[in-house]
Amino acid sequence: MTPCADAAHHAPDPAAPSGPRPAPGGTPAGRDAVPHAAVPHAAVLDGREPARGTPDGHSAAARRVPSPRIARLVARLAAHGADPAAHEAELARFWAEVADSGTPLVEPLPGEPEHRAVTFLWRGGPGTHTVLLLANRLIDRSDYTSGLLERVPGTDVWHLCYRLRSDHRGSYRIAADRDPATRPGAPAPVPGPGSGEGTEEPSAAQTRLRALVPSAVRDPLNPHTVATRWHGPPGSVFALPDAPPQPWAARREGVARGTVARHRLASRALGAEREVWVRLPPRPWPAELDVLILLDGDMWFGQLGAEHLFDNLHADGAVRPQAVLAPHAVDNPTRMREFGGRQAYTDFLTEELLPWAAARLPLTADPARTTVAGQSLGGLTALYAGLGQRGDRIGNVIGQSPSLWWHPGVGPGIPPHTGEGEQWLTREFTTAPVRAGLRLRIDAGVHEGAMATMTRALHTRLRERGYAVTHTEFNGGHDYVCWSGALADGLAALHTP
Repeated sequence: MTPCADAAHHAPDPAAPSGPRPAPGGTPAGRDAVPHAAVPHAAVLDGREPARGTPDGHSAAARRVPSPRIARLVARLAAHGADPAAHEAELARFWAEVADSGTPLVEPLPGEPEHRAVTFLWRGGPGTHTVLLLANRLIDRSDYTSGLLERVPGTDVWHLCYRLRSDHRGSYRIAADRDPATRPGAPAPVPGPGSGEGTEEPSAAQTRLRALVPSAVRDPLNPHTVATRWHGPPGSVFALPDAPPQPWAARREGVARGTVARHRLASRALGAEREVWVRLPPRPWPAELDVLILLDGDMWFGQLGAEHLFDNLHADGAVRPQAVLAPHAVDNPTRMREFGGRQAYTDFLTEELLPWAAARLPLTADPARTTVAGQSLGGLTALYAGLGQRGDRIGNVIGQSPSLWWHPGVGPGIPPHTGEGEQWLTREFTTAPVRAGLRLRIDAGVHEGAMATMTRALHTRLRERGYAVTHTEFNGGHDYVCWSGALADGLAALHTP
């Protein structure tokens, strides 16, 4: 399953305007401090990120709007009056069109060429009472009612439509509940906007909807999927017509394949063994291979199939031949305990993992050809490794959506007021001596709220200190379907042949 499928769809309704064009090939060049431009390619998450969303008035802000396609369906049903056979035939035509086009439905908005109406759908069954959309960073997880789909009365059509900027890419899942009368022993469902019933107290609704979240699944009408962290149910992927191309993401036929092997390494720094994925390029090799340390190897190689991305980068000559060392994060408690600005993990990467690999492979010792990359809490870990390494072994860092809320002593979960004031790692880069030659690429999604704001502040501070730093923002959330494309772009920029 590939995390990077370009999955924009539209309904082939005869009254609808023409659908979105496919994303073109090629890759965007890296840009310094691009406030709204998207860099390519999400999960699907840690579940530990700070407030999300974009400010009111931001061009990429998501807003619920009436769905043009649903409006046409409602009008056609009304035109048939009370004829049940005609209603049934109209609904059958609608679902046949949807099955042919896939979901979500993507339609132009009159007078808004840079935005689209994006309609998420669910086909209800007997007793369907509540349908909840879990779209990465589009819904407010402090108010799950913001993700409730509405029902077209008297039908099996449940829908929610967003106005989104046309370069959006993201992932989502959907959870549906049935009436307790058809599911004995289940808790009472939350009345949805189209259920015809009254509303309940906000706190009770939030509690009920939160209990529904673990049952979320991929959209059965969308064939494009992405793995989720810790082997949860897969999510679905969509990309609007102007989403940046991701030419290296999917498996290609006819390209030379590298190899991926799993090894075990005993670590004194961590006091435990660690499994490491090692990806090597196709032969022949040069005298020395470039090096990428990619955190969360169990996700990238164990679930996302990242070997295809590296094969394609190599086949296109976008990067020099490169060895990828990708340590397993073990599980979420271990990851939370070891990741962050912790010297022990930095020592594991630089004092143990790199020498272990160099003893077995022809790796370069040149810091300018050695990169560490990570996402979320791994993004902060990668940034700290560049700063906190004891020598000068790592010369490049890619920190994607870094969890800048982290600080020494932080407990489980995200601390309150996490976006306020200067963050710990930003202060560390301010007070520590500048590491000459260290190049940094940081990026975040415009829908990541406080995390995007903190990343901008870190970029400003790094520039003030004289670091060579590139900052990009993509129109998406905290999401592997965004990170994978941005990772490829970063590697192409840092490891250009």
